[in-house]
Amino acid sequence: MFTGLVEEVGTVTEAAMDFLSIKADLTLRDLKAGDSVAVNGACLTVTSLDHSSFRADVMPETLRRTNLGALHYADKVNLERALRLDGRLGGHLVLGHVDDVGEVHSLISERSAIVMRISAPSSIMPYVARKGFIAVDGVSLTVVDLDDHSLAVSLVAYTLTHTTLSGRRPGDRVNLEADVIARYVERLSDRGSREVTFDLLMENGFLTQES
Repeated sequence: MFTGLVEEVGTVTEAAMDFLSIKADLTLRDLKAGDSVAVNGACLTVTSLDHSSFRADVMPETLRRTNLGALHYADKVNLERALRLDGRLGGHLVLGHVDDVGEVHSLISERSAIVMRISAPSSIMPYVARKGFIAVDGVSLTVVDLDDHSLAVSLVAYTLTHTTLSGRRPGDRVNLEADVIARYVERLSDRGSREVTFDLLMENGFLTQES
């Protein structure tokens, strides 16, 4: 489990068909083989590491579902270690299970921010809501606009400075993960076609009386 708050930008030192080696600093602290690291939003398992980098295997399903197969030597990637139960949840709940890959359609300046519009696959759009969450290359962002085929997110200066999204251009492919709660709500709704109500959400643990 992750939060979508990128800890640092790493650098690819080796990219093969079945593994990645990534140079990092902060991410290596307390890291050990077997730990999970989100690389551009995709949860990978660390297989080995040294004082300056770690290696993680990449399985075929990950290559099919993400943009990791397009990485090359010296490419930059967003990195986040798994969430600790005693840590703050500053972003949103991110599983590291990328749903699909979208394509950057446009970038429009809006004062100190950049509005990025992303063409998204039809399979993910039912789980996207205005003012809801989405992870883009592992970055927790708020959806500011959407239509049937695309969504828009606003990138503030801090996000542009501390993630790889500042380097994205129209035509680039980005990993997308919808909010997991939207998926569970759909699943609950499908069970007997029950209407999604506050009582139903409380019954299944999504809300409490205090909420």
